[in-house]
Amino acid sequence: MKENQINNSFLENLINNNRRTVARSISIVESDNSSSSELLKNVYAKVGNAYRIGITGPPGAGKSTITNQLTKYFRKQNKKVGIIAVDPTSPFTGGALLGDRIRMSEVGQDAGVFIRSMATRGSLGGLSKKANDAADILDAAGYDYIILETVGVGQSELDIVEAADTTIVVLVPESGDAVQAMKAGLMEIADFFVVNKSDRPGSQQAISALKTILMMKDHDINSWMPSIISSVASENKGISEIADEIERHRNYLISTKKFLERREHRTKIRIKEIVEDKIRDLLWNESGKNSLNSSLEKVVLGNLSPYHIAEEIIDNFKNQF
Repeated sequence: MKENQINNSFLENLINNNRRTVARSISIVESDNSSSSELLKNVYAKVGNAYRIGITGPPGAGKSTITNQLTKYFRKQNKKVGIIAVDPTSPFTGGALLGDRIRMSEVGQDAGVFIRSMATRGSLGGLSKKANDAADILDAAGYDYIILETVGVGQSELDIVEAADTTIVVLVPESGDAVQAMKAGLMEIADFFVVNKSDRPGSQQAISALKTILMMKDHDINSWMPSIISSVASENKGISEIADEIERHRNYLISTKKFLERREHRTKIRIKEIVEDKIRDLLWNESGKNSLNSSLEKVVLGNLSPYHIAEEIIDNFKNQF
């Protein structure tokens, strides 16, 4: 889409939640070109009303089932729900691999639900930067809740905490999950935990292990203490408790002024990422690539250090302005 096609009619259709326009808008922000920036700048005045929920955890923990059931719960309250399911990137196509829209076909037919699968595109924490932009599109389109479900690949740094207002870490009772979560850094980002498939053996042991780990963390009387909720999402057990805990955490953030603090921090991170991306694009234009390629032989032969070449490329870049 050309920039001049993002006209008032297109923006009006997006804000009025025309599904075709919403889908097209997300495709535009995924393309990450000048049209993407133009669109996001134009809709930002309408962004900020949706509550963003992050759901992460190990593969197979039942994140999609919880997302599905939670969506049905919110729909009974007449709330509109946008779902961004962040999948592993296909090594062949670069697209989303797992196809959560198929697994969530039950809610996918609901006019008040919009589901989009997005590829991680190599993002360290399993959450594409473009997922944040897609969330802005859904926010502008009037969705009340936006659920960001990540692949839960277990890296030490997870992007989802920078994208969500409330982050839920989903675990299963099998032995070792709680300790593995601590190693993976999941303990640090959870606003609360869900032990799903809690009808399996070992559920109480997993909850006890989590409680022990949580008690070892430093916290004061006014800080938020993550709770642990048991669920069997496939049977819709524990879903209302999860929704209640989301609301309790939301009220805590608002009452302690941490809600705006989190969003300000998130905005700061995003601005830095946008600036870095734009500088990277400028730096590695045709001239920058040619400069790098012409210098490689000197590095390989040992005549110059990679640091010398890097400084030379930066100096050349600065001299352009």
